[in-house]
Amino acid sequence: MANKKYIMVLDTETANGIMVNDKLDLSCSLVYDIGFTIIDKKGNVYYQKSMAIREIFCGMPDIMKTAYYAEKIPKYWEDIKAKRRELVSFLWARKIVLNAMEKYNIQTVSAHNARFDVNALNNTIRYLTKSKNRYFFPYGTEIWDTLKGANNTICKQKGYINFCKRNGYMTKHKNPRVRATAEILYKYISGNNDFIEEHQGLDDTIIEAKILTQILRQHAKKEYIMLYA
Repeated sequence: MANKKYIMVLDTETANGIMVNDKLDLSCSLVYDIGFTIIDKKGNVYYQKSMAIREIFCGMPDIMKTAYYAEKIPKYWEDIKAKRRELVSFLWARKIVLNAMEKYNIQTVSAHNARFDVNALNNTIRYLTKSKNRYFFPYGTEIWDTLKGANNTICKQKGYINFCKRNGYMTKHKNPRVRATAEILYKYISGNNDFIEEHQGLDDTIIEAKILTQILRQHAKKEYIMLYA
């Protein structure tokens, strides 16, 4: 294990704000779902975890109504009852994440549009601990962004450009550009244009791990994918 590089692919789902003076502050997203998959650079999977966050998921029903995928809440309860997903406190979820990082000697965490996930995790820990804790990941953790990585590799390929043009996966700019959502990238990589993203933490890390592996196969320079360290 010591000679192999492991990467944690992580995804969050969030409710879109907190109540401040009886008003909803949309600038601070709170995490109610954390999922992660641990892989090596070839995409082999070693460990997976799915967690619903008790303080948000159970303790803030008004906030949960603002979640973009609030209609999926019954599915969460089904998974919790079936023990496919754990219902835990946020700090316990963080402990699970950090323990997994320590066990697999992980210095790199990857996410699609990683800035959003990292900011949401930091927002949540600051809100719940009243800023006693300010950062979710240990200092020095290298953050990779598969959105940035895809824009620098896959999205420049003629095959992907033609795929997006053919299927209407283009932006609405004056000069349209290919879109690079995880769902569209996975449709292309898998060859399954009927694929629909689950928009649940663990499920999304599975496809994001495939995207990451595809980027790494193209020998992308680290600066093409690294958000920051």
